[in-house]
Amino acid sequence: MVATRRQSGVVPRPSAKMREAAAASGAGAKAPHYEFMGPPGAFAIVIGLPAVCYGLVLFCNADACVALDALPSAVPSAPASMPYFTWEACGVFLGWMAYCVALHVILPGVTKRGVELPDKTRLTYKLNGMRVLLVTAALVGAGTWTGALDLGWVHANFLALLTAACAFAFAASIALYVSSFARGKLLARGGNTGNHLYDFFIGRELNPRVGAFDLKVFCELTPGLIGWLLLDLGFARKQYATTGAVSPAMALVCGFQALYVVDALWFEPAILTTMDVTTDGFGWMLCFGDLVWVPFTYSLQARYVLERPQALSAPHLALILLVKLVGYWMFRGSNSQKNLFRTDPSDPRVASLRYLPTKRGTRLLVDGWWGVARHVNYLGDWLMAWAWCLPCGFDHLVPYFYVVYFGVLLVHRDLRDGEACAEKYGRDWDKYCAIVKYRLVPYLY
Repeated sequence: MVATRRQSGVVPRPSAKMREAAAASGAGAKAPHYEFMGPPGAFAIVIGLPAVCYGLVLFCNADACVALDALPSAVPSAPASMPYFTWEACGVFLGWMAYCVALHVILPGVTKRGVELPDKTRLTYKLNGMRVLLVTAALVGAGTWTGALDLGWVHANFLALLTAACAFAFAASIALYVSSFARGKLLARGGNTGNHLYDFFIGRELNPRVGAFDLKVFCELTPGLIGWLLLDLGFARKQYATTGAVSPAMALVCGFQALYVVDALWFEPAILTTMDVTTDGFGWMLCFGDLVWVPFTYSLQARYVLERPQALSAPHLALILLVKLVGYWMFRGSNSQKNLFRTDPSDPRVASLRYLPTKRGTRLLVDGWWGVARHVNYLGDWLMAWAWCLPCGFDHLVPYFYVVYFGVLLVHRDLRDGEACAEKYGRDWDKYCAIVKYRLVPYLY
């Protein structure tokens, strides 16, 4: 990391008076309404999501995987070889976080300016997640080849790592909330309600930073996504050490999810225009989601096919590959088209696409992928989720938790985005919705 903000290209932070003026104009005003059913919903989620993370292990592991109809009377239990807590796991998790921070600071990266914030400033972000991934892959590969690193260790220590990650996320969220009360902070519009529990959950400060180090963007992409991939590879390594081979089901899950991680890091600048970065504060919701929920629930399928091996028939394999290819084609095609239209609308690949001009001076695509549905990229994302789950077979519903949860999440995200766009564009949004009628699934929703 370079020495000064001027050298790094970071826009100087506005003074306290500027931020107070922004707050008075509405940037820091109390939210007009709660999301997630307000404080009771926030409390339920803060308690419920960690319970789900543990439950996915306790109700489905190497010893037993409970059927849906047996859930009411089932007694959850973890294998004796999988402790809930160890100091070793705490050290490994803290070491992982420190390692990611160090690489982010040390390695070079591209600098990108974000969107204009409510106080009229634009921050500059250092993005080097792909470089962190490549260095990590090289180190893990060398360690595995020489025998200095046993990545399969993560399986027996999965619950202990989960406990360490939960503790870290709660501690970090408390620190973020407390620090948001320092003078001169730019607050997220939805995170300044005055209700301590809700603001802690949703995130009070919009973009907390340590110098030029942006905590939210860093956590959104680097430690959680790469950590998820390392958990997958650890399960694959454990399977190889146990059976002498990596099964086709494991290879598919690890390959598909690795592609997802690589895609996210390759197109890292796209994160700067998402609602997570532009609108949401950095509180428990994003902190826990980035550091715990993503790596420890998204790796469920790799853990499942390790503990409960699956044999895939040729038709089953063909179906999985077809779903993945269609989903990725839809997901990447639509996102690339949108980003290209935003950055270079004169490019021949998007220049002929129809759009709706708005009174804000922006343009809403109503053609190409974005004439199919308002969030056609979400549909592609959901199809890819099916491709991750299908290698797990059909003996149990637990490995399909992700596709159900993700479907609910995408519907909620679409509703949230629609509400924000209606407020942002006014009547122009009504015109847009009349042209692009479907939200996610053409002719259905």
